[in-house]
Amino acid sequence: MTDSDDTDALLSAWADEVRAALGIDDDVDIRAVLGLAGVAAHAIVRPAAPLTTYLVGFAAGRAAARGEDAAVAAAAATQVARDLAAQRS
Repeated sequence: MTDSDDTDALLSAWADEVRAALGIDDDVDIRAVLGLAGVAAHAIVRPAAPLTTYLVGFAAGRAAARGEDAAVAAAAATQVARDLAAQRS
């Protein structure tokens, strides 16, 4: 097992643990979240990474509360955040 495999397994287990504790049944696209965090950290400033991923998650949760597809909303919010970050580069 490589360090990358170890990290992936650790993140997956952590995500599963947090999801279970919070009562979240939906899967999490860890690579998409980390990719967005990387974009925000490099294009804006490092602390923008958790802030940006939180805001995208908030948008997805708000959409789900309205009966909309959370995954579709997350993808749209991710694209908005990526576009905004690209404008800063």
